[in-house]
Amino acid sequence: MLLIHIVIIAMLAAILVSLFSALRFMFRGNSRDLRMVRALTIRVALSLSLFILLMAAFYFGLIPGYSPS
Repeated sequence: MLLIHIVIIAMLAAILVSLFSALRFMFRGNSRDLRMVRALTIRVALSLSLFILLMAAFYFGLIPGYSPS
């Protein structure tokens, strides 16, 4: 159960790193450089995989749901 939380936090950190590296490439790079596009593509792929991971973890009971009493 703790492993899924560590994986989620690591993926969030990787998404932020990819986002800020794209920002750095945008400010420093020239217009023909594709590094910013690659960094944003990686960020989108990580975000989608995190969403799928969260849905699967909720479905399999690794992340408990909230039910008001």
